[in-house]
Amino acid sequence: MGNVFGGLVWMLVASTRIVQMENPMGWVMFVSVFCFVMTTLLFFIYLFGANQNRVWPSLDVAYHFFAVVLYLSASVILAYITVLEGSLASIFIFKSYKLHVSAVVMSYVATLLYFLHTIFSAMRWKRS
Repeated sequence: MGNVFGGLVWMLVASTRIVQMENPMGWVMFVSVFCFVMTTLLFFIYLFGANQNRVWPSLDVAYHFFAVVLYLSASVILAYITVLEGSLASIFIFKSYKLHVSAVVMSYVATLLYFLHTIFSAMRWKRS
């Protein structure tokens, strides 16, 4: 489910214009695309049953914890840029501002879902 919200963050950020050269939206895009690709890859590994080794539960916990840290950093950066953009809000960037607000919400939801997955993966890891 975090993959869906991560894809939404990716689409919302990609649909806005970059107004300054030193804009840190590249980090947000990297995190969104990286986590989307890696989570999709893990999904197919689990779907085809290639995760039968005992190391997979610990790799699952490690990856999802890493994704939480990445998404949290990207969410904070995205929220900061959105707040700055809101203080400069004009008619011309209002659409971009609304898209960034939506992306911030989706980014924090993705962070929460990756965090919940980390907790449940850790519980499964402890049982195995």
